[in-house]
Amino acid sequence: MSIRAIDEAPLNRFHRKLTWACAGGPFLDGYLLSIIGVALVGMSGELHLSTADESLIGAAALVGIFVGGLFGGAVTDKLGREAMYTIDLAILVGGSVLSVFAAETWQFVLLRFVLGIAIGADYPIATSLLAEWVPNRHRGRLLGVLILAWYVGAAAAYVVGYVMAEIGGAGTWRWMLASGAVLSAVILLMRIGTPESPLWLVNKGRTADAQDSIKRALGRTVPIEELLAASAVEQSVEKNRFRDLFQGVYLRRTLFCGLFYMCQITPMFALYTFGPTILGSFGLGEGNAGNLGSALISVVFVLGCLPALRLVDRVGRRPVIIWSFALMAVPLAVLGGGSALPVSVVILCFCAYALFSGGPTVLEWTYPNELFPTGIRATAGGVATSISRIGAAAGTFLLPLSISGLGIGTTMLIGAGITLVGWLVSVVWAEETRGRTLAETSGLPVRSRQRSAAEGEHRAGLRQDDLERS
Repeated sequence: MSIRAIDEAPLNRFHRKLTWACAGGPFLDGYLLSIIGVALVGMSGELHLSTADESLIGAAALVGIFVGGLFGGAVTDKLGREAMYTIDLAILVGGSVLSVFAAETWQFVLLRFVLGIAIGADYPIATSLLAEWVPNRHRGRLLGVLILAWYVGAAAAYVVGYVMAEIGGAGTWRWMLASGAVLSAVILLMRIGTPESPLWLVNKGRTADAQDSIKRALGRTVPIEELLAASAVEQSVEKNRFRDLFQGVYLRRTLFCGLFYMCQITPMFALYTFGPTILGSFGLGEGNAGNLGSALISVVFVLGCLPALRLVDRVGRRPVIIWSFALMAVPLAVLGGGSALPVSVVILCFCAYALFSGGPTVLEWTYPNELFPTGIRATAGGVATSISRIGAAAGTFLLPLSISGLGIGTTMLIGAGITLVGWLVSVVWAEETRGRTLAETSGLPVRSRQRSAAEGEHRAGLRQDDLERS
């Protein structure tokens, strides 16, 4: 189902404001997930953390993201995008404030887990809300902007950490954690007053509210008859439930979104969480200089997203994701040479990986929102996020142990293997959704629709035969 007033609207001030407000969540996510890697340098010495403690603290947020994505998306589909849009930011504010006063390992693990739940919930909330408001021809680019904001937040975390460590030394790690609370409060204020998604309202049969929401945001009056017709379609066709994600065509799409997402971020999250440690293993960025090196790599990740933002709407989703995964595996394989590699080669490989990763990166939230209907769109985005975090959490927990036990070279080769799995998944399952409405991209393929219709007619015939016999 689609609403022409939204699909064909020109970009206006509302779209730009909504994009910035939605991007604030991923910005915070990148910031909060990266600042802990910087703060761990000071925390480890002051709190006498073991390698296992550092791994638990680093992976706790990713486990929380798994839980938040799994349940946050489903709750968003039931309660609405608008309500959850601000609740999760309030949790980020509270969790960041409490982190400043934590003193024990278990406290940090618990708080990072709670922050992860809010972060995981925000992924499907913000992306589904934006996807359901923006016009078709701009959807891929604007959803890509959200993930771009993630990298900007990550780069900002390393810059802030570098400056604070230079000024105040390792003891400033609590101030680093406090900075997340301030940023979370600012984004929360930006989001207050955002109107509800008309597609979600129509899906719930609230056509009058949908009409008011469109009028308020776009200044357009949609005939109530059009919304009633759209609502009738939603109520009769899209009776989707959580279990639908694991049946038929939607099962394939769920596996595709979750697996390519996982193969993209498993090496990347490990790099962000333990960036200074990884660079140090290659003989680069000892001490606080590692934070600056990680910030520079984050900037290259941002630069890699820029051409991808244009290509996904011009060339298409499928070729972009396939070629990107193939190219990403090359520099990781070269880094398998370990610490014996020249410094110039190491820097070049990290930069190449960051540049090539732009393709699947900007599609992490585009595909889940395009391949599933309104009734389970946020749920699907949350499930994809949860699947991805299984690998990300395991990778983040195991990375320090892998570096110390297997060496940096073997660790990088494992990352290359994971990336090639993402390439294979994309070759087999990636669909092309460029230039199509959400109704078209999220609907079942023609053969599946025909098969479903035939099955429905068959069941109806059986019921009629039963009645005649009785």
